[in-house]
Amino acid sequence: MENPKGKTAAIIAYFTLIGSLIALSMNAEPKHEFARFHTRQAFGIHLVFHGLALVFSTTNLPYAWVVLYMVFFGFWLFALFGALNNQKKELPLIGSYFQKWFTFIP
Repeated sequence: MENPKGKTAAIIAYFTLIGSLIALSMNAEPKHEFARFHTRQAFGIHLVFHGLALVFSTTNLPYAWVVLYMVFFGFWLFALFGALNNQKKELPLIGSYFQKWFTFIP
């Protein structure tokens, strides 16, 4: 299968929150649907992770961190391999919300 346009930006988006911001600028002109889809997914993964990390830092739940990292890493791998394999597969449970909420990502 041929590589879709915007694949590089889609992959970069998964490497930290900064990577998502870099992918935003890479996809500014021309705009590619593949990169847009994966940038929204990556941005959502990173925001949810950092938001939950802030919440967990104020609680005394010893195993919450382990679960957070396992879920984050699982979602991250699922989404990254989707981008590497030229697929636009939404994350289970939350992927469709990321596509709705982050419509500001061009």
